[in-house]
Amino acid sequence: MMQAPLEANDMQTGWLDSATAGFDYLIVGAGFAGSVLAERLARDAGKRVLVVDRRPHIGGNAYDRYDDAGVLIHPYGPHIFHTNSRDVFDYLSRFTAWRPYQHRVLASVDGQLLPIPINVDTVNRLYGLNLTAFQVEEFFASVAEPVEKVKTSEDVVVSKVGRDLYNKFFRGYTRKQWGLDPSELDASVTARVPTRTNRDDRYFADTYQAMPMHGYTRMFEAMLDHPNIKVMLNTDYREIQDFIPWQHMIYTGPVDAFFDYRYGKLPYRSLEFVHETHATEQFQAVGTVNYPNDYAYTRISEFKHITGQTHAQTSVVYEYPRAEGDPYYPVPRPENAELYRRYAQDVQNTPNVTFVGRLATYRYYNMDQVVAQALATYQKLLGGAAAETADTRSEVGSR
Repeated sequence: MMQAPLEANDMQTGWLDSATAGFDYLIVGAGFAGSVLAERLARDAGKRVLVVDRRPHIGGNAYDRYDDAGVLIHPYGPHIFHTNSRDVFDYLSRFTAWRPYQHRVLASVDGQLLPIPINVDTVNRLYGLNLTAFQVEEFFASVAEPVEKVKTSEDVVVSKVGRDLYNKFFRGYTRKQWGLDPSELDASVTARVPTRTNRDDRYFADTYQAMPMHGYTRMFEAMLDHPNIKVMLNTDYREIQDFIPWQHMIYTGPVDAFFDYRYGKLPYRSLEFVHETHATEQFQAVGTVNYPNDYAYTRISEFKHITGQTHAQTSVVYEYPRAEGDPYYPVPRPENAELYRRYAQDVQNTPNVTFVGRLATYRYYNMDQVVAQALATYQKLLGGAAAETADTRSEVGSR
């Protein structure tokens, strides 16, 4: 098992003299990006690595733990692993066994719980029809609104399924999630949610869909379990960067924070998570139920569906979008992309620091995409041939 992580106030002279006599890499952040790079640099390249995280745990937002009832939960909301990349899946399989899991989501619309993404059953149950796959394609064509040039999230949906389905399933959810109308958001927000003409009710269609058998935290522990890796938690890297020797920094935190917000803060949407435990074996029929129109929360997720745990009680999480808080979702608007470009120019002019991961590149990546980016970055750090990036395009909903 991984050694017990240190905290800034745990450091004694003896530890500094021995374990931290010098590091090849200082890695800021113990999430997917930082942990993958730490593992590769230590195990594959024989480098000495110090991983620092301001939180009291490893794993970043994918961290999981057992709550007071003994139910395995994801404190930062449900993290569903899915990928089309065999390389990414094989790499992570070195550190965990897997439990097959295909995520299903229902949306509370007009008093019914209907499959999302929209499919044949969604349309038939919502409108009291009995359409076939061929007929539902004709139905979508008949209600779709022609859009000369798709620019916004609203354009994406109405051009595919028309105004009524847009209003029932997308507009309210998007307004809650982003604090903006879909007409004000880049097309990428809703373009990642497919519309299906069959009865496939899986939220994702990726080749590999599974959950770490014993949880994400155990997987991260295995990843960081190497004598060349030291981990410090509850520590801001600025507290230690000037007196612990290191040669190169890998930074996975917010890029605007690294540069002291010199051009202003990059806009993010945040989330508040409200966890509950109920004295029943099951709270809802599927892992996640979306609430696009009613209530202040966007969705409720029940962890036992996702983890496969058997327990007499069950724990759920409500997600409330917030304008302030930990950064989760970069707001995809042209002015924000322009602001990031100013920081990106400074990134290019910053020696001995590599920026990788969601926050450091102001991009919404799924977990597998972060792993692929980290593996490619490792090859570049070692001066190897540019890694071939696998197609890890995924659908929205996984963090």
